[in-house]
Amino acid sequence: MQISLKKKKLSSGKLSWYIEFYDGSYVDKNGTMKHNRSFEYLKLYTLQEPQTAIDKKKDKETVQLANQILSIRKSEYFQGKHSIKNDKKSKTRFLDYYNELKNERNESKGNYGNWDAAGKHLERYCSPTLTFDNVDDEFAKGFKRFLDSKSVTKSGIALSQNSKYTYFNKFKAALRQAFEDGFLTEDITKRIKSFDQGESQREYLVHSELQALAKADCKYQVLKNAFIFSCLSGLRWSDIDKLKWSEVRDEDTGCRIIFRQKKTDGLEYLYISDQARSLLGERTGEVNKVFKGLKYGAHFNAEILRWCMRAGITKHITFHSARHTNAVLLLENGADIYTVSKRLGHKEIRTTEIYTRIIDSKMKEASELIPKLDINL
Repeated sequence: MQISLKKKKLSSGKLSWYIEFYDGSYVDKNGTMKHNRSFEYLKLYTLQEPQTAIDKKKDKETVQLANQILSIRKSEYFQGKHSIKNDKKSKTRFLDYYNELKNERNESKGNYGNWDAAGKHLERYCSPTLTFDNVDDEFAKGFKRFLDSKSVTKSGIALSQNSKYTYFNKFKAALRQAFEDGFLTEDITKRIKSFDQGESQREYLVHSELQALAKADCKYQVLKNAFIFSCLSGLRWSDIDKLKWSEVRDEDTGCRIIFRQKKTDGLEYLYISDQARSLLGERTGEVNKVFKGLKYGAHFNAEILRWCMRAGITKHITFHSARHTNAVLLLENGADIYTVSKRLGHKEIRTTEIYTRIIDSKMKEASELIPKLDINL
């Protein structure tokens, strides 16, 4: 691990100081060389060319402080690498540290919610005064057993397999971060197996159901447009909700959306059909939201169900079902799995492969292979 103090020039002309942690390189599955780098921005700034004696003195003190932090980070890494205990950090309360990590994730509602839910189970499992001195393999395994056999939902029901999987992984992520931050002298997560992930049912609409829904009345036109647009484009609720006209490009070759996924922060270039574009309506100001008035909440969720009932659909459809619908319709109509994966913004192809099990035509053909029986009922 190379730990270095670096600086970069800001648009304001000032220099921002940060620490780079470089842990070598690797070759990814596409054969591209990647570097393992992470950064800690110190929020320390100096002038590029200080003019006065006061500015020069202030900048000198800032650089000295940055170097002191660098020395601390190197010392913390050395302690962790060689299992040298940091007494001050080992006395930190585990739940206090966990809650700090949780609060750092408040920009993502879904991720924060999972960290918060996992934290509530942790609070029932361990004492609020427990420190990192007592965080070891047995503590981690005990929490896994607690989730598996004692934890319940607000309704008093045992946790689902996917809930156990999610909560324990958040707990392990906190332990890994604690090791990197020097609160633990070893990464105990390497010795602890996670729960297996359960495969959840993905509710979706077939083409005839989507057609029926398109013809049925919906109390809120913006909700109807947004939902059907998601069925045709595959965009998540979070990306549709924040979509602005500056991200919609009407080009000679068609319309595409250039946006940054809220969930993954990945930049996406997504072509949409002419029909999907028509659902966006007339262009307004570049900073304006496309789906103005769209809201998330129980009221709109209930209206989706009522809308489905008017269309004769009895499935439990949520807004996210529109994204599943898009994937299924694309695969059923001949799109290859790699294109679908790219359109959905999946990082791993195995995430998209779940949909192939839904539409497996060979399995359907196999169900008809056995000759019909002459049965008296």
